[in-house]
Amino acid sequence: MRIYITIFFLLVLFFIAFIFGSQNHQVLSLNYLIARVELSVAAAVSLFTLLGFTLGLLTALLWKMVRAVKSKTAK
Repeated sequence: MRIYITIFFLLVLFFIAFIFGSQNHQVLSLNYLIARVELSVAAAVSLFTLLGFTLGLLTALLWKMVRAVKSKTAK
């Protein structure tokens, strides 16, 4: 049941990001340390939503792996 709720909230998050991005046709100028790129708001929202999701997923997996290793060493 927990997985269904998680998937539902992820789909709602992506849907909101898609709606927000599709309603804004402005161009953003993003300055990196060594580069500069111009993206539409939709592309920027999609990029940062995907980046945030990926970082969150990697953090959760790392946390779960650390807990598994700690529980094995404690026994």
